[in-house]
Amino acid sequence: MELVVFDLDGTLLNRRSALSPRTAETLRLLSGRGIAYTVATGRMLHGSRAILAGHGFRLPHVLQNGVMIWNPESAHYSHASILALDEIRHVLEAVMAQHVTPFIFALEPGDRHAVYHAPVRNAVEERLVGYYRKEGSVDVRPVAELPASADITNVSAIGPLAVIETIEQRINEEEHLVAYAGHALEGEHLGWIDIHHSEASKGGAIMQLKRDLGASRVICFGDSNNDLSMFAMADECYAPSNAKPVVKAAATAVIGHHDEDGIAEFLRERFRL
Repeated sequence: MELVVFDLDGTLLNRRSALSPRTAETLRLLSGRGIAYTVATGRMLHGSRAILAGHGFRLPHVLQNGVMIWNPESAHYSHASILALDEIRHVLEAVMAQHVTPFIFALEPGDRHAVYHAPVRNAVEERLVGYYRKEGSVDVRPVAELPASADITNVSAIGPLAVIETIEQRINEEEHLVAYAGHALEGEHLGWIDIHHSEASKGGAIMQLKRDLGASRVICFGDSNNDLSMFAMADECYAPSNAKPVVKAAATAVIGHHDEDGIAEFLRERFRL
């Protein structure tokens, strides 16, 4: 069995962060042919579930850059790489020293997510809090309520791009942590950052999934640095033309732009759909 793995943002999704009609139709054709496919994304479950619903994503999903695997059949997480509060306390201080609010995500009993945050500093952060409050599967709480024993999955933040890049450099000096950053959808001058345990990666989670499913080969698609670990373990790896140069250099081939149905067109040719 071949397992096809898609990154979402900048890869399978268009610039509106949606599946185009052409891509949705291509997924139906894949499913009809019995070709196995899933996602490996930096998003959490609540940020991907609505997008994927109704498009045949029945296999376990790799979420939060490999921190967790979500099984939609059993509705449970596995393969969690958890951080303790003591491991990231200095990280929170470093982020707040840059006048950026960290959002701390924790896995709680019953596989529920909670996000803890310090007082927000601007309208963008306020909108983020509003978004999380609107999402019923996420509890939003002040950072003062964060338990010392919390199972922390990741820390995220959004702020001026130069500030985010400074934070990324600082975090990637930590042996047990890894940070990924990029341009934020909220504005060209803004950047986002996601920080999690260094043992977590898309590649490691996909290797686990490959074993669990008995897949013989992996074909993956991605556009950014957090996709390089799965490029390294895949039998074939493809980057859309909008991908970062380092990702295109690591790819088996560069294919069409994510906003021009590049992945859909490639799949139709590759699998003769």
